[in-house]
Amino acid sequence: QVQLVESGGGMVQAGGSLRLSCAASGRALRNYAMGWFRQTPGKEREFVTVINWSGAGTLYADSVKGRFTISRDNAKNMAYLQMNSLKPEDTAVYYCAADPGYSASTTFRYWGQGTQVTVSS
Repeated sequence: QVQLVESGGGMVQAGGSLRLSCAASGRALRNYAMGWFRQTPGKEREFVTVINWSGAGTLYADSVKGRFTISRDNAKNMAYLQMNSLKPEDTAVYYCAADPGYSASTTFRYWGQGTQVTVSS
């Protein structure tokens, strides 16, 4: 089992930045790909970005390319999402997830409880 806890969400004006953190416990994070996903009311959860176990491989949704950066620190069992140039359409609950596989799928095995990000115009 892997337990994930997100932090760093909040409210920011359009054009601003936020950094989300994901703390893992239970098993060593280095065994898992880490992903960030988001969801708004009435919509399905959508893929944002994923990083492979070593950090050498990353994938991004087209909507966040060039603005968001995923990273990880396996020694600290942490993953991060740096979000720059935020737009109102980035408003959502953001979830951290872990899975043995590396993909842009939303079928990750372990999920955090989510953190709200609100971008005002």
